[in-house]
This record gives sequence, C-alpha cells and structure tokens, in this order.
Amino acid sequence: MDGYTDSIPSPEGQTVSDLKTHSAAVPNGDAVTENLKSHPSSATEAPAQSPTSLEEDTESLSLEEPRVIPLSKTNVAASVAQADQLWSTSRNKAVQLRMEDSGLASETPVTVHQLFLETVEHYGDYPALKSKKEGQWETLTWRQYYEQCRTAAKGFLKLGLERYHGVGILGFNSAEWFIADIGCILAGGLATGIYTTNSPEACQYVAANCEANVLVVENQKQLDKILQIKDHLPHLKAIVQYTGEPQQKAPFLYTWADFMKLGEDVPDEQLNARIDSLRANECCTLIYTSGTTGNPKGVMLSHDNVTWTARTASTLVDFTYTSEVLVSYLPLSHVAAQMVDMWLSMVFAGTVYFADPDALKGSLGNTLKEARPTYFLGVPRVWEKMQEKMKSVGAKASPMRKRVADWAKSIGLQYNCSAMNGENAVPWGFMLANNLVFKKVRAVLGMDRCKICFTGAAPITRDTLEYFMSLNMPLMELYGMSESSGPHTVSVNNNYRIPSCGKVMPGCKTKLDNPDKDGNGEICFWGRHVFMGYLNMPDKTAEALDQDGWLHSGDLGKHDDSEFLYITGRIKELIITAGGENIPPVPIEDALKAEVPILSNVMLIGDKLKFLSMLLTLKCVVDDNGEPTDELNPEALDFCQQNGVTATKVSEIIANKEPAIYTAIQEGLERVNARATSNAQKVQKWVLVERDFSVVGGELGPTMKLRRPIVAKMYEETINEIYAVAKQ
Repeated sequence: MDGYTDSIPSPEGQTVSDLKTHSAAVPNGDAVTENLKSHPSSATEAPAQSPTSLEEDTESLSLEEPRVIPLSKTNVAASVAQADQLWSTSRNKAVQLRMEDSGLASETPVTVHQLFLETVEHYGDYPALKSKKEGQWETLTWRQYYEQCRTAAKGFLKLGLERYHGVGILGFNSAEWFIADIGCILAGGLATGIYTTNSPEACQYVAANCEANVLVVENQKQLDKILQIKDHLPHLKAIVQYTGEPQQKAPFLYTWADFMKLGEDVPDEQLNARIDSLRANECCTLIYTSGTTGNPKGVMLSHDNVTWTARTASTLVDFTYTSEVLVSYLPLSHVAAQMVDMWLSMVFAGTVYFADPDALKGSLGNTLKEARPTYFLGVPRVWEKMQEKMKSVGAKASPMRKRVADWAKSIGLQYNCSAMNGENAVPWGFMLANNLVFKKVRAVLGMDRCKICFTGAAPITRDTLEYFMSLNMPLMELYGMSESSGPHTVSVNNNYRIPSCGKVMPGCKTKLDNPDKDGNGEICFWGRHVFMGYLNMPDKTAEALDQDGWLHSGDLGKHDDSEFLYITGRIKELIITAGGENIPPVPIEDALKAEVPILSNVMLIGDKLKFLSMLLTLKCVVDDNGEPTDELNPEALDFCQQNGVTATKVSEIIANKEPAIYTAIQEGLERVNARATSNAQKVQKWVLVERDFSVVGGELGPTMKLRRPIVAKMYEETINEIYAVAKQ
C-alpha cells in the first residue's frame, strides 16, 4: 500500500482538452482494447467487439428484434462508451475514466453484470444472502441471487422501466432491496435508495429528480408516504411492496410475489440485449446526499465507480473467497453500506446476513452473535452505544471483576499502541488478559471471528477509539464521500494511526489544496472512484470538480510524515467569529464530550458572533422508534448517583439546575478552555437543552452527522438569548 500514498499534485495548467490525451482518461473503447493488450483479464478469451456510439447503441436496442448476445464478461471493449469529458450531469451520457498505465488504476473496466457473473461462474453454489423468516435463516446462493436479479429485471422491463430512469427503493435492508437494486441496473435503470426516515416531500423530491418509473417500498408505512405524493410524480408507473400485502388494491400496486411473476413472458434475449447495452462508464446508481443544506444532490456513480472501487478496496483486506461474513444493517441508501454490503461482498463471494429492522434499537447484538461477521462496519454512534452498554454492565460488576477488567484494559491499550507504532512489543500478562477478558468480550459481542472492525461516515472521538483499543478491538477508520463511491483513505490492522483516517487507496491520489503554514489544506481526490457528476446540477458539479477533474471534498486535512491523512475540519463547518478567527468546531466538541462523559451531543455556536457558546444534551434512553426520552441512560444515572444527585430525568436536572451536574460540565469546559490555542477559541457560555438530538427529530442526518444549520434554526431563540444576556 505504501507505494500509492504519495500526494500527487494537480497537473498545473492542464485543461480538459489536455486530459483527453492524458493516460488518466479513456475517451472510448479503443483505449480499453489497447489497455487489454498489456493487462489481459483472466476472462478475456473472446475477441473484443468495437464499440458503438451512445446514440447508435441505444437506437439499436429494438426490443421487438432483440440481439442475442452471449452473456459474458469477455466483451470488454464493448463495455466502455465513447466519451470526451471526465464528468456529466446527464443521466444518459458517458464519462472518461481516470485510468493509468500501470497498477490497479489500469485494471480493465467492467460493468456490475460482468462482476456479478464472474462471481456466479466461480462460486455460484455458495451462500450469498441470509434472511430470517419466522425465526429461521433462509439462504440464497450466488446463483439463485443472480437468477432472482434477472427475474426482477424482467419485471421492471414489463412495468415499462425506461433506459436511464430511476427505480426508487424505500425500506430496511433485505434480500429484496439488493435484488430490486441490481435488477434495476440489469434492466438499464438507475438504482436509487431513498432514506426510510424521509418525509413524503423528501421522497417526492428524490423520485421526481431521478424520474422514477417504479418505486419499491418495504411496508404499508412507506407505501402511505408514496400514495400521498404519487400524483406529483408524472414518470411513476408502478409501486411494489416487498413485505406484506398493501391494504389498498390498485392496478399500479404489486406485492413482491406478483412483481417477480410479472416478467415471466419477457424473453431472455430481450433482457440480454438490455444487459449487453450496459457500459462501464455510464451511470448505474444514484446516491442522494442527505441534504443538510438545501435539496439533496443525486450523486451519479458509474458501473466502473462501483466495480473498480469494490475490487480495489478488497485488495486492502485479508480475505478468503466464500468465507467472509457481513451483517447488513446500515441504511443502504448511504454509499458506505452499499459499497460494503452489496459490492464488496460480491467481489469476495461472501455471505450477507440481514439484521432485523429494529437493529439500531437493540436487536443488532443478537444478529451479530448468530452471524459472527468476519468484517464489521459501524458508524461512530454504533460504537459509542456499544461502549456505553459495556461500561454500564461493567459498572455493576463486583470490585474484583472491575479490578481485573481495568488491569486487562491497561494491558490491551499498551499492546495496541505499541502495535500501532510498529513496535509490536507484547507486554507481560497480555495472553492472560486476552483469555480472561478480550476473547470473552468479543464472543459476547458476536465479534470473535471479526478480522477488522471499521468505523466511518462521521467523526469518531479519541475516547471511543482508545476504549476499543483497550479491549484489543482497534477500530479502523475510513474516510470518503458519496462522491468518491465510498472510501478514499483506509486504515487496516497493520497500518493505522489514531486519530488518522488512514492512507489513500491504491490507484487513487490525494492533493491538499491551498495549504496553510501548518500543512492544512482542502482534501482533493483523484481516481476511478470519483463520481460522474450530480444529476441535472451542472453548477453544483462544477463546484465539486475543478477543471482538471479533481474532486474537492470541502474537508480540511493534513498528512503526517508517513502519509497518514488527518481530518482537521470542514470548510463549511468552520466558525468564523466576528473577530475574523477561523475555528473548526469538531475538536472542541469532542474535547468536551471526553471531559464530561454524560454529554450526548455538543454543538459549538459562534459564527459571525463575538464569542463561542455551546448547546449541550445529556445521555438519555432512546425508545423503540429512535426518539430520545426524558429518562437518563444508565451511564448518566451512575454519574448522578456517584455525585449524590437523585434526579432520574433530564428535565429534573435542567429544572433544578442540578449543582453537581452543572459544576461538572463547567469544570470540564474550563479544562478544555485551558488547552485552547487562543482566547477566541475559548467557550464562554453553554446551555443544556431538554431533548437530545436524533435522526427522527431532524437534528442528525442518517449517519448521525450533526445537521448544524437545522439545529441552529431550531434553537434560534435559545441562541439569541445567550448572546442577548451577554450584551446586557
């Protein structure tokens, strides 16, 4: 991996027209054919076919007279359409690929179908998807999964799915979700995940933007949202419900079983012709950003974005074909879950277990114990909840058990810090600690087979990273965006530093734009994982991609001497005080949470204002719907009891301005302020708010990222009061 980590500067002064002849851009299929001469695929036995233009290709797809094409991943040259730009905002326009002359970035482009078929040909009889039905795990093999995707594709064709039109999928992770997504891609549509937490209006925006012909919904709750807005969706032809039966009857409504029978009379040749029209450098899926500022943007990912990124990411982990196990529970409308659960599992022919819909409300632990995954990706909130649960269990242990656990954790932290720094010194007692504590913790969590625990999608605190290191379960941080098909930098067990988010993926490049005196610059990406553009948004696309094709992340970062990347802030999140000082909020927020562990969420305020203040929430019990309640959680209760506080509710603490709690927060803040690099970075005021932030409440995005503009608007009066009091 080290050979790929040098930051490569932008080719100065190079224009788009220069890039057409640059080795990093593939203008058409001929270049791929040339590339194949020096990089033959193991599957290239048949002669390559010369590509047609995009217009000729789509015109030749007469469904009345289908072309019978052998379904093979060997028609490689035909898998790239002619293109003259690195980006596009049109649903039906191909882009140049950022290919290189050697290394992983020179790999032959393949479509989703070619990748899928390769796995089926080699590992068709191995388990692919496991779903729990009435208490029993039901299995689909890779061959059955592939056949069901073809059946779904025929169903979409029968329903009139037009080329480059969307199929919106709105529901919790399931085999049907995967099959609808890939079936849509095989039928030439644009697979589009929609967040289950979206309001009807937000669903309408996404469905209209992708011109969805079909919407696939999980249950009656999601169907009801769509029925409210269906009359405002002129492209919509049908709705399919994949769990249970719709309460209504209508000619445009289908159960999953009915949908899967729909295309029985669609000839294989018709579907094969559609599949053979797929091009690796054309759009196959849309990932909608969560829209924390303005409307969501439809991130257009090509077949090559998806297949190349998955294959490249797989080279960074120690995997065995057919042996890896994953648990699917994070929202599939988010790029991280989709890349890991759908595409990475396809590369190594792994087995995906689907968690229950209430996974994040408590049942995930049961699924982990049954599946025993070999890789696991958690967003920071998932790891924090595990940490809180384990601490609360530990608090009830006997004094002797507590002493043993504390001793083991000190050994674990010492060992993992040594391993992280490349020293690999095994402290005395490590084997004993491993047998007494670490192995048992892993087994209880269902992580006894887990080779790598990943964290990504939002910033994680150092406290949580060190906690899991102390249990001999170091968390490997990933960094990327929807616009980079998921990962850009990756940490792996033998190559990580906390709090870095790892090193750049092989075949990709990082540039730090306009660095300051400390080396902090805007992180820019280059590679075959960089997206095509935002659907129908040329202005937003031009903001994200510069004229040389570099993707500007909006994040600030710096490299250390070993090329590990550290995120130091977000340009849009930077607080610029009335005095003109630029302050990144996350380090200050994380520092206070580390000092005062009963705090759940912290938001720094101070943009265009004379001083910094904070909104704070306390840790509380979350109900089955993900709504924060007024009840303090076990960790907060334990803290109260230790400090002689009898309150059990958040509202009681705020109503009484509970001295012990308020003093603990103030003292924690003073410790943070003592470490501030300037007076402008010291926090002067804070307010405890009665309700914790949540996805349901709208304060957090789907991956638990703080939606700052929304929170600021919700608490506008409170914020105004803070600064009004200060003026008096």
